[in-house]
Amino acid sequence: MTHRPTGEPLRPVRPHPADAYDGRPRDPADIDPAVLTALLHRHGWQRRGGAAGRYDRWTPPGPGTGTSLLVPASRAFPDGEDLLAEALLALSRSATPSAREILLALAVPSDEIHWWRDTPAGPGGATAWTAEERLRSAARRTLLAAALATRAQAGFHGARHRRQAAAALDAVLVGPAPGGRRLTAFAPVTTGRSLAVRLHHALHATREAVDHRRATGGMDAFDTAVTAGVSHELTEALVALVRGAEGARITVAWAPAAGVPEGCAASAEPVEFSPADLPVLLEAGLRYRRAEPSVTVLITGAVVRMHRPGQRGEGVVRLRVLAGAEVGHVRIALGEEDYRVAGHAHLVGLPVRVRGRLESRGGFRRLTDVGELAPVQVDEAERDRLMKAFQANAETAAFFGEACGPDDGE
Repeated sequence: MTHRPTGEPLRPVRPHPADAYDGRPRDPADIDPAVLTALLHRHGWQRRGGAAGRYDRWTPPGPGTGTSLLVPASRAFPDGEDLLAEALLALSRSATPSAREILLALAVPSDEIHWWRDTPAGPGGATAWTAEERLRSAARRTLLAAALATRAQAGFHGARHRRQAAAALDAVLVGPAPGGRRLTAFAPVTTGRSLAVRLHHALHATREAVDHRRATGGMDAFDTAVTAGVSHELTEALVALVRGAEGARITVAWAPAAGVPEGCAASAEPVEFSPADLPVLLEAGLRYRRAEPSVTVLITGAVVRMHRPGQRGEGVVRLRVLAGAEVGHVRIALGEEDYRVAGHAHLVGLPVRVRGRLESRGGFRRLTDVGELAPVQVDEAERDRLMKAFQANAETAAFFGEACGPDDGE
């Protein structure tokens, strides 16, 4: 167990975009009636008449709902702001699930990503306990694949860029969607538009590649689809989404306040996948994984774990990568002399620099053909920082033990 030293200042926390919405009605002065109208239409609300050119009356989807909103056509009329205030208040009090999603989209202008899983209904329309977990897991993997594709074009990303891609998801908001059949994520335009655009292109490219494979038997469309963001990670995410369901759909809908991104379709038609697509998606994922080449790199890293079966001979070390590769950690099998050098570098608080091939077969987590391993000289301030980081990762007493066994992953 490690503890934060007393007196050490807490790390500043980046504010989450969800803080922009506190559940209370928004200020009508900040709302564009056209944006509110577009969101109501997107979420299935029905226009039920109104005074032509002045306001429209909207009711939520589904039967038996008594709620209705009067949304002004513009702010040109004297009562426009009052109508907006009443509509926002009614939305905040509405039990309709989409009401909160609309308020959230007004508070944080966002591109919306919708997932649907067509799962068989149980007794009384209930769904299995694990259905919602599966949907959320598959949705997150889909977003992570899109975030990886914004970092680099690759058929198989493995451990590369994973930390940065995962951090990009911190700004994505999730709307309430119980039941395990539907989920909505909000990617704020200011921080997440590139992710939404990449996902939009990648989903359509995947659909076209699957159709091409089923029509012609060729897989070449998946090779060109990599430039659109398709990868092993995305095909695996879609497999997780579709498996166990009768079908699945994903839609990317653009924030009305920001407009349609260049090169993207304005219509929010869902991209659909079915169980019949699973063999092709699985085949494409394997193809991507096998085709991605290993990479020659010069890595600077901190030794965080070491293991060898005896007191002498070859051993395995694990480096926390500081520079040279977009991965968090790598494992390296070293000869006796290099293993001794790595151990001494750790004991005096120095990182090491090593050249080798980052192997795709291990998910870009292993370095082979190792050479030129040597300690890197750093100034005293940097050495102190590294030593603190080392102590936070492993106790010295356990450092030379079994912490890095043969099957240890990233």
